[in-house]
Amino acid sequence: MKYLLRTLLVGAALVAPGLALATPPEDAPVAALDDALLAAMKAASAGQAVTARQASLAPVVGQTYDLPTVTQNSVGFLWSTLPAAQQLQLIELFAQFTSASYASQFNGYGGEQFVILPDEKTLGTSKIVETQLVPASGDPVEIDYVTAQGPNGWRITDVLLNGTISQVAVHESDFSALVSPGDASALITALKAKIATLTGG
Repeated sequence: MKYLLRTLLVGAALVAPGLALATPPEDAPVAALDDALLAAMKAASAGQAVTARQASLAPVVGQTYDLPTVTQNSVGFLWSTLPAAQQLQLIELFAQFTSASYASQFNGYGGEQFVILPDEKTLGTSKIVETQLVPASGDPVEIDYVTAQGPNGWRITDVLLNGTISQVAVHESDFSALVSPGDASALITALKAKIATLTGG
């Protein structure tokens, strides 16, 4: 019975989004990001440049992600040793890096749809919002989001690829070696280079 209900709810979201239940507050940032990614995919297929798609995605990333928390957790335990100016610069660069990554990866549209599944998991005070990227044919891709409530409402604090792989943990593994106590100059340089590569700059 539970499986049947889940199937019907997913089907309703696919066939008639307007008839679906009201979006829970913790799902709202995920739904907004999914809409923006779908628009970027369609824009890519229409020939829009990656830099233009990044520009369109940037404000959505800023509104849906808790960028200070994501950046701090991605840098790791040395974050508190960094000067305030470098912390602010890293938050801005991480925002650019995130929107550039999305613009680069979601680079075409072939009838895909994003679906937010009705089941949610609780992780402390956070919620895990389960989603799928459903292609026109073939198996869906699972992309889950950790969301938490802060001063600005519910925001994304992590992405779980295939439902298990923490994007923040992957970033920390990559970035921590580029940070030394009191200095993140190497990471700042690396992020600028990554953004340029992703956007063809």
